[in-house]
Amino acid sequence: MSENPIWLLYSEYGTGRRYAVLGAVATILGRGFGLIPAFVIGLAVDAIFLAERPYTLPLVPESVIPGTDVTQLYFSIGILLAATVAGAVASWIEDWGWSVFAQRVQRNVRVDAYEGLQELELAYFTSRRTGDLMSVLNNDVNALETFLEDGLSATLWIVATVVGIGLILVGLNVPLTVVTLLPIPALAAFTLLFTRLIEPRYLSIREEIGDLNSRLENNVSGIEVIKSEGAERFETERVAEASDEYLAANLSAIKVRITYFPGLNVISGVGFAITFLVGGLWVLGRPAFGLTGALTPGAFVTFVIYAQQFLWPIIRLGDVVDDYERAKAAGSRVQAVLAREPAVRDRPDARPLAVTEGAVTYDDVRFAYSGETVLSDVDFAIEGGATVGVVGPTGAGKSTLLKLLPRLYDIDDGAIRIDGQDVRDVTLRSLRRSIGYVSQEPFLFFGTVRENIRYGTFDATDDDVERAARRAQAHGFIENLPDGYETRVGERGVKLSGGQRQRLALARTMLKDPAILVLDEATSAVDTETEALIQDRLAEFAADRTTFVIAHRLSTVRTADRILVLDDGQVVEDGTHEGLLETDGLYANFWRVQTGDLASLPREFLERALRRQAVVDLDDEESEDLSG
Repeated sequence: MSENPIWLLYSEYGTGRRYAVLGAVATILGRGFGLIPAFVIGLAVDAIFLAERPYTLPLVPESVIPGTDVTQLYFSIGILLAATVAGAVASWIEDWGWSVFAQRVQRNVRVDAYEGLQELELAYFTSRRTGDLMSVLNNDVNALETFLEDGLSATLWIVATVVGIGLILVGLNVPLTVVTLLPIPALAAFTLLFTRLIEPRYLSIREEIGDLNSRLENNVSGIEVIKSEGAERFETERVAEASDEYLAANLSAIKVRITYFPGLNVISGVGFAITFLVGGLWVLGRPAFGLTGALTPGAFVTFVIYAQQFLWPIIRLGDVVDDYERAKAAGSRVQAVLAREPAVRDRPDARPLAVTEGAVTYDDVRFAYSGETVLSDVDFAIEGGATVGVVGPTGAGKSTLLKLLPRLYDIDDGAIRIDGQDVRDVTLRSLRRSIGYVSQEPFLFFGTVRENIRYGTFDATDDDVERAARRAQAHGFIENLPDGYETRVGERGVKLSGGQRQRLALARTMLKDPAILVLDEATSAVDTETEALIQDRLAEFAADRTTFVIAHRLSTVRTADRILVLDDGQVVEDGTHEGLLETDGLYANFWRVQTGDLASLPREFLERALRRQAVVDLDDEESEDLSG
């Protein structure tokens, strides 16, 4: 992609370029109409009031021009009014054209950036804060739109003004035009210095906006914990700290900006004063710098007006440069999202997954996250239609093991196959449509119960939705909600209990009717009685499909066809409930813990449990530091 974010936006996202062209034409015409009054006023002073030259206008036939001074005055006033009206019309068209163009670009960039984010691997999101990503999609895209709407039109206005006035000034008086241009090198050098100083400051502001948004989003999402822990003052201080950093970044940029604009005014003012002095002396018959020839008062008035108008665009250029640097800082962050290639994606020759039996094979699988090994030498084969329990201590890699199956992450070595097909050789869409994944913390979108169950299977009928809810033991509580299936669940489902959210997530997956089912503590938040009812329905639902069940409550998996026991990222035991009890290994010790037979636990098991807990606590602290 282009390093220039503005050109990128115009070339790749400007579907409404005709509106930009319309705005550009209107800008040039409007600037042309704006230049007419000064020329007519200077002509009127010389021709009507001082009678120092004839009343002639470029491109206007002499037969059209009145013959008397009074009628010439009326004619001049008519031209001024017509130019004003025409300029106003051109200004309206200009604003409409540039605004529509900018809004369309904004829409396209935001949608494209979001689509790009959606395609990125899960690891990208786990290592970044939601507020920072929201800042890119919202604040940064808005900053780009602002420059496209105002900055581009202002740039064209400046160019049209400088070129138009420059040509007129040269036509009026070349030596005085040279005097008028004297401040240009100083203005250019001052502007270059400003851009070099302001660019890193604006980048810092964009980053601090992301930090502040992340803090606010995190706190709003965790308001229940904040209130229950009485941590309002603590969080207020953290928000104040993030706000102070944002304030410091802003003040650093403001110091540069407020120095730049007065500096431009001083340089331009000095230049204008020199022009006025040289021209005034010339009219008085005392030309400076060896200038020769005559300069009429009317021509001088015209020149002074144009000189002032000529310097003003140079000053306005400072605003444009300021806006551009803001847009450039925002554009670099948006481009970083647009340019990033997903680590998990379809191969060029990927084909749809064809599930026949649902057999799953992990062949010497290895996986590391952020340089730390999570799974190593994982090797097992599951027959199609089997129900497999996955158990192990906290941090053993149970969830990660099964997130590799739908390629939420990609393995580092080895292979995962479904009915002999490597999951990396099939399309992601067909793979993930064939796998139903229900986590222990299901996510519900803001919307109705029906919309959340239907999510992903958008063509399902109302009867299909209700049937899935009944199978997930959710229909009863849904019917008791204020509006039944049309009840809005609130953001992230906050109006529902954890158990209710889990049952809706189960209903969503059952409606999907996947060939392979993955349940990651999917009933951990429901009571024992409801879990028994759900398990009964799940057994019926899973009878003809391969099912993986991650569970801490071993009663959930004791009837599984096979149970895999993970420890330190490896499968250390594999068998049935009864067989693993006879083995008297890690699984048997877990069973003793859950049945209350603590006295029979070997000392080595307890010591390892303490060491594991210390590692988990340390990882939690590091995660909190990263998120904070």
